[in-house]
Amino acid sequence: MGEFKVHRVRFFNYVPVGIRCVAHNHQSNKLAVSRVDGSIEIYNLAANSFQEKFFPGHEGRSTEAVCWAKGQRLFGAGLGGDIIEYDLEQLSVKYSVDGFGGPIWSMAADPSGSYLAVGCEDGSVKLFHVTPDKIQLERTLERQKGRILSLSWHPSGTHIAAGSIDYIAVLDVNSGSTTQKMLMDKRHPGSQRRRCVVWGVAFLSDGTVVSTDSAGMVQFWDSETGTLVQTHPLASSDALSIAVAEKEDSMVVGTAEGTVFHFQLIPSRSDSKQSRWVRTKPFQHHTHDVRSVAHSPTALISGGVDAHLVIRPLMEKVEVKSYDAALRKVTFPHRRLISCAKKVQLLLFQFPQRLELWRLGDTDAAGKNEDILPLSRNAEHLLQLKKKGPENICCSCISPCGSWIAYSTASRFYLYRMNYENNSVSIKRVSKVPKFLNSTLQILFSADSTKLFVASNQGSLHAVQLSEGALKHLHTFHPQSGTLEAMPLLAVSPDGNWLAAAGMSSGVSIYDLKHLKPHCTVPAYNFPVTALAIAPDTNNLVIAHSDQQIFEFSIPQKQYTDWSRKVQKHGLHYLWLERDTPITHITFHPKRPTHILLHDTYMFCIIDKSMPLPDDKTPLFNQLSLREASENVRRRHAHAFKISKKFQPLLFMDLLDEGTLVAVERPLEDIIAQLPPPIKRKKFGT
Repeated sequence: MGEFKVHRVRFFNYVPVGIRCVAHNHQSNKLAVSRVDGSIEIYNLAANSFQEKFFPGHEGRSTEAVCWAKGQRLFGAGLGGDIIEYDLEQLSVKYSVDGFGGPIWSMAADPSGSYLAVGCEDGSVKLFHVTPDKIQLERTLERQKGRILSLSWHPSGTHIAAGSIDYIAVLDVNSGSTTQKMLMDKRHPGSQRRRCVVWGVAFLSDGTVVSTDSAGMVQFWDSETGTLVQTHPLASSDALSIAVAEKEDSMVVGTAEGTVFHFQLIPSRSDSKQSRWVRTKPFQHHTHDVRSVAHSPTALISGGVDAHLVIRPLMEKVEVKSYDAALRKVTFPHRRLISCAKKVQLLLFQFPQRLELWRLGDTDAAGKNEDILPLSRNAEHLLQLKKKGPENICCSCISPCGSWIAYSTASRFYLYRMNYENNSVSIKRVSKVPKFLNSTLQILFSADSTKLFVASNQGSLHAVQLSEGALKHLHTFHPQSGTLEAMPLLAVSPDGNWLAAAGMSSGVSIYDLKHLKPHCTVPAYNFPVTALAIAPDTNNLVIAHSDQQIFEFSIPQKQYTDWSRKVQKHGLHYLWLERDTPITHITFHPKRPTHILLHDTYMFCIIDKSMPLPDDKTPLFNQLSLREASENVRRRHAHAFKISKKFQPLLFMDLLDEGTLVAVERPLEDIIAQLPPPIKRKKFGT
């Protein structure tokens, strides 16, 4: 694998934002996740649960509900009182509409996806018609006493169940009137008597309404008679969320204690025609409140205050037991939050509301393998740059020379010039920034720091010349006709002649920067791109996909390389393909052209193209065992994949020079220490 000095960085004080709500789209098998800061993430569950789209948060946007409507359109609503439609192609807010009822607490689409029901602070349920261009308020159903905290449509689309404080109302969609009202039992564990909040409701096709409430109960109601049919006490604290499978044979409930309960519809022993809901399995994958749950055809999905998105496959619904049955726990974003100025050993950390610039420490000492060397100069926090305005930062970058810092929000682009004198840092904003640089999704500097490349949300790519105090627009590469899809991933060749850009569904496009024209496109592949980079000297483009496949494409020859064809013919090791976190960064060794360096959250790998590929019988993770083996054994068992799992969770790793690496870790225990304390539960024997 080679020996490197490693800067082991643990001062990136990143804390993932808690999850507020999740919504699963059964047609596309995609999952929308809303976080507390108003940001939205889209996960493609069919593509190894890859986070393929991201909408940055906003200080004035508190998203309490998200839902999918007809045509795979995504809507969000919250305490600001507006309903927002998100543009999934351009990764921006398409428009917002006033809900006309104050803060919005809940929202649900009807079974056809043609209407949105919105639960408001003033006790009203508003019906919005989803038109091709926008949504229009159609009417308001009978107003209730108290805010509407949860909503669910009957599968026929004729009635709506609305959960409030101390009651559930059943509303007729056609007449707008209340047909039934079920009063909640206010008795709680203990002697204290308090109001009962209905956090979640689910309306089943047989007329049963299932509710979760602040008493920790799951209750089954007959919507025609208004009577309580069945009760399941789950927890001493709140039962916060509920979701039902499309076939209505399974449901999932999340609680404030971090436990997720699975209910299944089981036939009665005495009469097989009748069935009964039975609590079958509890899962404890969260430490804090489970604020929202979803139910896909093959998995239970949950998220909450601890910011973990947990996707737990249902074993009875999964055919392949090894790969698809593996539990997915997504904690960190599948995009880069760190950029590096290699020449001056600076790191730029991106937070939602600020940027931090750090200089790495240094050492004069030497040592043997695994030694921890004393620092002659400590790491230094040079700068904190706070965002301007209410919009959160969506992307940022520092130039390789460290002289430029750029970042963007959803609507503004900012560029700064840095000056370093002795131990002081001065910063000056470039005031005259062209308007076409606004609405930027990705920023990248050339290797010589003289050019800036910007991907806009309109699908265009802008090339800009950097000078001491001004910017010069060189060229704009427009998207192919008929597509406006954004290109959130960029890579530029070290010689500055080539630019590669990847969209989520349109593949990878390559542009000739010397002649300022499109060069070619990489053959389309079924899974989205997670990382890409262009090798020095050869100008080979290395592409990693969400299914863990790796391709190498020769840009000058416009075809896959012989090594790439060899990989596809031989196949990658099954343990490599079973990894559940995507590759987020690729780089190359300047003196070893056969080496490709890449990493995901839980491993760092050097691929040596000159070595044989491992087959499934060969141990993939054999670096530690080979270190102690004889030369003959080492030669016989060595293969192309040199993998290290020493650094975890790994948010960023890059090569500073031919003998030095920087690894940025974010230990989970440091994140947990900054979360609010969880609900304390009495354990047996204490």
